[in-house]
Amino acid sequence: MTMLAAIMAPLDWVVIIGYFCLLGAVVVFTRRKQDTSQDFFLGGRSVGWLAIGASIFAANIGSEHVVGLAGSGARAGLSQAHWEFHAWVLVLMAWVFLPFYYKSGVQTMPEFLERRFGSKARWILSLVSLAAYVLTKISVTVFAGALFFEVMLPELSFTIAGYTISSFWVGAFTTVTLAGIYASFGGLLAVVYTDLVQTGIILAGSLSVTYFSLSKLAEKAGGTSLASGWTLLKTTIKAKPEVVDAWSLWHPLAHPSFPWLGVVVASITIGVWYWCTDQFIVQRMLSARNLTQSRRGALWGGFLKLTPVFIFLVPGMLGYALHQHGIISIPLDKDGLMESDKVFPTLVISLMPVGFRGLVVAGLVAALMSSLASLFNSVATLFTCDVYKKLNPGVSERMLVHIGRVTTVVMTGLGLVWVPIMKMVASGGLYQYIQAVQSFLAPPIVAVFLAGLFWKRANLRGAVWGLGLGFILGMLKLVINALFRTGSPDSLMFKIANFQDFYFSGILLIISCLIVAVASLSAPAPDEKAINGLCFSTLDETYRKENRESWNWVDVVASLVVLGLVLSAYIYFWTWLS
Repeated sequence: MTMLAAIMAPLDWVVIIGYFCLLGAVVVFTRRKQDTSQDFFLGGRSVGWLAIGASIFAANIGSEHVVGLAGSGARAGLSQAHWEFHAWVLVLMAWVFLPFYYKSGVQTMPEFLERRFGSKARWILSLVSLAAYVLTKISVTVFAGALFFEVMLPELSFTIAGYTISSFWVGAFTTVTLAGIYASFGGLLAVVYTDLVQTGIILAGSLSVTYFSLSKLAEKAGGTSLASGWTLLKTTIKAKPEVVDAWSLWHPLAHPSFPWLGVVVASITIGVWYWCTDQFIVQRMLSARNLTQSRRGALWGGFLKLTPVFIFLVPGMLGYALHQHGIISIPLDKDGLMESDKVFPTLVISLMPVGFRGLVVAGLVAALMSSLASLFNSVATLFTCDVYKKLNPGVSERMLVHIGRVTTVVMTGLGLVWVPIMKMVASGGLYQYIQAVQSFLAPPIVAVFLAGLFWKRANLRGAVWGLGLGFILGMLKLVINALFRTGSPDSLMFKIANFQDFYFSGILLIISCLIVAVASLSAPAPDEKAINGLCFSTLDETYRKENRESWNWVDVVASLVVLGLVLSAYIYFWTWLS
């Protein structure tokens, strides 16, 4: 396996180098003066829907998807698919949340909360979001990408002063540095337009893995079409009833990892938080030249969001079948279980022909770079606009751009510090780790945003208590999970640590909503003039007219297509093994 990983044909390197040249050309082409914070953080609000949708997809598809979701497919089948059928949430974003954000003219989500509630709510969400980026997005993205380098390019390791630096850390630091350079160089505009290119590379590379994996299974089945490979996959799964049960789309309420009720509540909560309230995603839509382009960008991103199940999760399932038939050999851990996070790299080095291997590596690097660059820009936006600018209200626009660039370095360092800790915590796989952590962070944020938009009685006290207490409860669960997963079964801490994470997410959502409601009712109602246009019940006719003029039949049809495709996927995979 190591020898195969070390042999990258010249054509593979040509493809990889060509990718970096193309990336550099796009960055230079999109380079523009970064004199104001709006230029640097929102691309001067000049981006079209095609680039916005591609950027949403590329930002979302980080290396944790390429590595983690494929590993989840090999270990748990379709159990994680619910989080990847979130295209419908982007339709919700396009029609419900986005008009409020875009019309308010804000640069960040915490700024929107300040408009709706007050400055304390802005401070809390800013700090919670920055913590969430370190705990999940930055560290997981770097860790997953480094894992891929460790398996694919072990020859990058070197020894200095008697210490061996593995390819894991070489890959981690190299990609972080490169992503930081071009994110700082061109701001959001460079990030968005490089994402447009990288989306094509990610799709081409990952689809080629699916194709060659299916082809190998088809050869094993003695067939000539990809359909015969798909049939053999289903036959392989059905041969082991325990695998059928473990890989189902739905699981019983008592299932230790994926009880259907917990999955539904947690996945929807995470979906609304991630796609509708998180700066990381929403910032792309705020960069549009108008509301029409912003909405269509969200819908285009929703269409692209349908693909991860088929280009990452399905290859993981195919990897399991190929391993069972002796076509590939996936490394096993000390307990004899498949090392799920090495499934995708093993598929690449075992199956991909010359040239295509370089394409897949370029796709992985594209996923890693696009997510990191997007993260850097979002972190810089949050800290600069919601923390530094609030503390220094008279600061110049040029200084804001400079602070934004410096912030990326600091947050990246914190993310790297968390990587070794996360390596111990993420024993169930990268993708399961990130969903568990997000299920603790999302509920209070979702509760506050929903209350802000749909209940005009919600006020600053409700938002502050909801965000503050909700975040504390979520972090307590995370810490207890890390410290007390093992121990005496009779201890309270052990019971809390082993209480099903997704059920906890649902309970935390209910508790957060109750806190917001009770705290809001204990203080005077907000002035309706102050929240005009920031809540559904305070919209005036001018606002409604402008919103109506921003869409037509094209947007309606696009929304119905995305919803129809999500429904079709659910219907097929619900019964595909029966």
